[in-house]
Amino acid sequence: MTPRTLLYAQSGGVTAVINASAAAVIAEARRHPVQVGRVLGARHGILGVLAEDLVDTAGLDDADLAALAALPGGAFGACRFDLDAPADNPAQFDRLFDVFAAHDVGYFLYNGGNGSMDTVLKLSAAAKARGYPLVCLGVPKTVDNDLVGTDASPGFGSAAKFLSTAMREAGMDLRAMSSQRGRIFVMEVMGRNCGWLAAATALARQAPGDPPHVLLLPEVPFDPEAFLRQVEACVARIGYCAITAAEGVRSRDGKLLAEQDEDALGHVQLGGVGQRLARLVHDKLGYKHHWAVPDYLQRAAGHLVSATDRTQAEAVGRMAVDYAVQGLDAVMPAIVRESDAPYRWRVEPAALGPIANAERRVPAEFIHANGFDLTDAALRWLRPLVIGENPPAFRDGLPDYRAPALAPVARKLATYPR
Repeated sequence: MTPRTLLYAQSGGVTAVINASAAAVIAEARRHPVQVGRVLGARHGILGVLAEDLVDTAGLDDADLAALAALPGGAFGACRFDLDAPADNPAQFDRLFDVFAAHDVGYFLYNGGNGSMDTVLKLSAAAKARGYPLVCLGVPKTVDNDLVGTDASPGFGSAAKFLSTAMREAGMDLRAMSSQRGRIFVMEVMGRNCGWLAAATALARQAPGDPPHVLLLPEVPFDPEAFLRQVEACVARIGYCAITAAEGVRSRDGKLLAEQDEDALGHVQLGGVGQRLARLVHDKLGYKHHWAVPDYLQRAAGHLVSATDRTQAEAVGRMAVDYAVQGLDAVMPAIVRESDAPYRWRVEPAALGPIANAERRVPAEFIHANGFDLTDAALRWLRPLVIGENPPAFRDGLPDYRAPALAPVARKLATYPR
């Protein structure tokens, strides 16, 4: 058997542990020299494949891989780009397979979320239609935790740990500064259609009455009167109220409470719900108000990575390579929970058909009957995902993040028109 090139790429919003998956892919591929020759990366996801903008990982030693695994963000560069249907844009697929052929790519691993899994499916189908020998695998990740087919999405546990910590510490500030006038704080977190990150901040509580006191999830239509009653009762009881709101909270008619401009592809940029809610409370109840938007901070906090999350990110990277050399195509390594306490899990292959472009929302049994809190079952499910610490090395008082030096691969094809 002649070894063939494995090409790895990252896609979508990055996480604090996506590079741990990357390092695991590279290390595991080196354990299969009979099947895998070179291990290349594409810069900025599938756009890098189209542009033939590739890098070689051969120069990375064990120390480099350890540094890569601890690096937040996307070391290879990610993108948000959806491939067209092959019938609609055959030239796009001609180019992709020209690049694959030029570099003898036999394995393609795409590290991303539900949209990225659709890209993997399209490439798998196109390879079969063309008779090109290519094994296509998804490597799961997303801070939103909205991938179906897996118990949790690598990246979510670390974002949840960061946001829960932020809420716990903000709650201490609120408690210290509460007054007779009343004070509220709103933290706006990511979550366009799914409220997993907002829900996870409930883990911040150490005792009854601790923040957050109100959770606003996209799964529950926003009722302003009920919301204000909930806030008012909380302030009357303890003098302050902490609220976590997902950016995708919607009114009863399905409209977003707050949104910004559309991008060039027509995707609505969310943001502003925290400010809107804080001002609503101030206008109606007169309380002093503050809001915060963690934004990139919640997915880039490499200093507060969940050890569970890091372990799972590495596991799916390793298993993706193992599945690839076994010839499993159009699957992703999925995490399967065996028990909550003690937390036990395993990895199994999951077919991408039901996963691509699908969203897993917070289930009804995880949402309290009042619509503003979680059930005990939800807390039992969430808690293991933030367990354990895996801090980076520090230098001069700050995390010592070191991006690997990735050697560019010489282009063999003409420049691709953009």
